[in-house]
Amino acid sequence: MGRCVEAQIEIIATKRANKEGRDMKGWDESEVQNKALMAPCGLYCGACGVYIATRDQNEKLKAAMGKLYGTPPAKTECLGCMQSDPPEKMYGYCTQCEIRACVRARGFYSCHQCDDWPCSLIDGFGFATGVRVMKRAIPLWREKVAQYGDEKGSVEWARAECERCHCPSCGEPLLRGAQRCRVCKQSVAEVLDGSL
Repeated sequence: MGRCVEAQIEIIATKRANKEGRDMKGWDESEVQNKALMAPCGLYCGACGVYIATRDQNEKLKAAMGKLYGTPPAKTECLGCMQSDPPEKMYGYCTQCEIRACVRARGFYSCHQCDDWPCSLIDGFGFATGVRVMKRAIPLWREKVAQYGDEKGSVEWARAECERCHCPSCGEPLLRGAQRCRVCKQSVAEVLDGSL
């Protein structure tokens, strides 16, 4: 059996197991259900390299993410932007996020609940990749909530975000914004979040 066929079988098995409520490669069920990882803007924190580096205590990835965002590795840590106050570990940018502040000020927990979406905070977000992800993710979140109700719909949205963050060639988990799969080296930008 060829490597590609084996990878496709593994992806199908992962999706089937996931639908049965079991862990998928890269994330466990507690992460999928963790509201602290459900970023209100739609940039699911569970797929963020800063979160993954923190979760896995991966110093190399933490340094790479810090270089990308301009922060020292020691300050490149986060356990999700919607943690309860005071947060255990929250990335500096996330503590100052205007979208997060807006959602909280309006009494929402996500932009999917806002009739003014998309707004200037979304359109003016500093990373084009982030804007693309938000504009894809929030309609999906709304769809899941309409289908399953708020609680389960939000979890199903998070699950869908995790499911899509896998390499289509080898099935390995990907970070949001990945340009290449770190395992098989295939280009994944166009099927994931686009070019940076």
